[in-house]
Amino acid sequence: MGLELLLLVVAGFIGGMLNAVAGGGTFITFPALVFTGVPPIAANATTTVAALPGYLASALGFRRDLARIDRATVVRLTLWTMVGGAVGSALLLVSSNQAFALLVPFLLMIATLVFVFGPQVRTMASRFRGGVAAFGAGSMMPVAIYGGYFNGGLGIILLALFALWGMTDLHAMNGLKTWLSFALSVISTAIFAVGGQIVWLECLVMSVGTILGGFLGAPVARRLPVPALRALIAVVGFGMTAVFFMRLANGG
Repeated sequence: MGLELLLLVVAGFIGGMLNAVAGGGTFITFPALVFTGVPPIAANATTTVAALPGYLASALGFRRDLARIDRATVVRLTLWTMVGGAVGSALLLVSSNQAFALLVPFLLMIATLVFVFGPQVRTMASRFRGGVAAFGAGSMMPVAIYGGYFNGGLGIILLALFALWGMTDLHAMNGLKTWLSFALSVISTAIFAVGGQIVWLECLVMSVGTILGGFLGAPVARRLPVPALRALIAVVGFGMTAVFFMRLANGG
């Protein structure tokens, strides 16, 4: 048990560090929980909850940038995000571990591809500004539902959506991204707690690592070349995808 808890602290630290710099922490934290014996649905729920303190810290850090966005718009998007997140989280609770385990490799693969091609996706989205209704529920809700069901790659998807809406201030976009991620995590935490899908000891242990990684690991990670860091995260993402496909093939 001691080694498993140590693994969760380390995974949380690395995940928090990655999230603070480039994203992709889910590729570390979710598999770590599964490999310590936590069922897939509970592992996914616990990963979302463990990331909540990091989202809050980031949102506070971007509060001045977020303040540049119309408050009524932020409130409206927050409400839609929480509604969509609630739907996605409820869908996760009514899924069986067997059904979710079948989806996990594909979800990890999609999240990894979104991460790898995130810059290209955002660039492409910026060319089609106005292609979707700005700040519309029709585009926000599906993204929020995905985030409530599986959190991987959510931040990158949100940034691409903001580019489609015509936003160009990257700092304001990051502020809105972290705030909406936090709001989604809050409603997901409430639903997962009521549904009894959070393994609290593991969650608290991993949260310690996540917070330490966010504060202490970021300066270290910033010294690494961004392309090298992104390549490392991509390798981890594709590696975890392959591991879960092998688990699926072996019936585990």
